[in-house]
Amino acid sequence: MTTEVLDAGGYADAVAGPGIVLVDFRTDRSGSSRAFSAVFDAAAARHPDLRLAAVDTGAEEALTAELGVRSAPTLMAYRDGVLVYAEPGWLPADSLDLLVDTIRALDMPAVRAVYPEPLRQEH
Repeated sequence: MTTEVLDAGGYADAVAGPGIVLVDFRTDRSGSSRAFSAVFDAAAARHPDLRLAAVDTGAEEALTAELGVRSAPTLMAYRDGVLVYAEPGWLPADSLDLLVDTIRALDMPAVRAVYPEPLRQEH
């Protein structure tokens, strides 16, 4: 499995589907973003059942602004169309794996009670 590149046209569909989707908002202009990109891309091999995607913040400025991303790297995680994590900064590999385990363990009926509709954004 590899990290796919998302743009504004495909973002909403990518994150609204079933399963877990991790999105790395990245830029080549930041050392910490480049460092996290390597960690993030390597996670694709450890978690082949997840959808890992990246958004280039320079190329997708409107999408980045619409989603409230202010710095790169920023990681967003969705499960079954619900945004369950959004934080700026990078994570080491073991912390990223722990986050994945935590997302897998979520009680989605309880989450759905709070967020009954999947995320749908029009671009």
